[in-house]
Amino acid sequence: MSLKKTRPLTPGQRFKLTDSFEDLTMNSMNKPEKSLLSPFHRKGGRNNTGKMTMRYIGGGHKQRWREIDFKRDKFNIPATVMTIEYDPNRTARIALLNYADGEKRYILAPNGLKVGQKLLSGKTNIVPNLGNSLPLGEMPLGSTVHNIELRPGQGGKMARSAGTSAQLSARDGNYVILRMPSGETRMVLSSCMATIGSLSNPDHSLEIHGKAGRRRWLGRRPRNRGVTMNPVDHPMGGGEGKASGGHPRSRKGIPAKGYKTRNPKKNTSKFIIERRKK
Repeated sequence: MSLKKTRPLTPGQRFKLTDSFEDLTMNSMNKPEKSLLSPFHRKGGRNNTGKMTMRYIGGGHKQRWREIDFKRDKFNIPATVMTIEYDPNRTARIALLNYADGEKRYILAPNGLKVGQKLLSGKTNIVPNLGNSLPLGEMPLGSTVHNIELRPGQGGKMARSAGTSAQLSARDGNYVILRMPSGETRMVLSSCMATIGSLSNPDHSLEIHGKAGRRRWLGRRPRNRGVTMNPVDHPMGGGEGKASGGHPRSRKGIPAKGYKTRNPKKNTSKFIIERRKK
């Protein structure tokens, strides 16, 4: 995957740095798999009563939801990669698999996955090749994995965004020790499933939109800073002229830099060996 810089024919293109989409095998004339599409209705940041509970969300281009197989529970049935596609609902690429029994499914595409490649998923005798899914306890130490389950059979919950991966560093009884993308080291049950490889689209974080309208296409409305608000709206608001706003904090008064918000009595804290780096 590489980024594309356009000639600055307009002010919005001067600093624009976008995806070249070279790794995709579908163009605008092809259609996604129709059986795996469903309607996707935007909520605009509003709850079931119509009250806005999340600000700065709304608008955006119309999208359809792709059903992604996070569980990879078709065990010991070979699948062939048909296409590498763009998904407007996530940062990583998705791959369309055609299983030997005729079923088709979308999965998160690892970086380097090729069309025509054979993939397998299972709990025994599965080779830890790129894109194969198997329990963490059967992977060799040092493996790079993504789409990791927190509980067996739950489906992948961790390391699902573009370019991310975790590293299998050790084993401890019924648990394995993973080094997460954040730098956190934690224990996960060895019976939890994961997929070999790091996720595609690793340069996603380097993209530059170039203009405000491109963010509106993504459904992101303008976000104004707390120091520009009135004291009634934000703890950092008010003051004469351009006031700095005091100590940085959220709208509800929670400090924004270095303050730990995790509940110290949370039950899963016992599985975290080392917290993430600041």
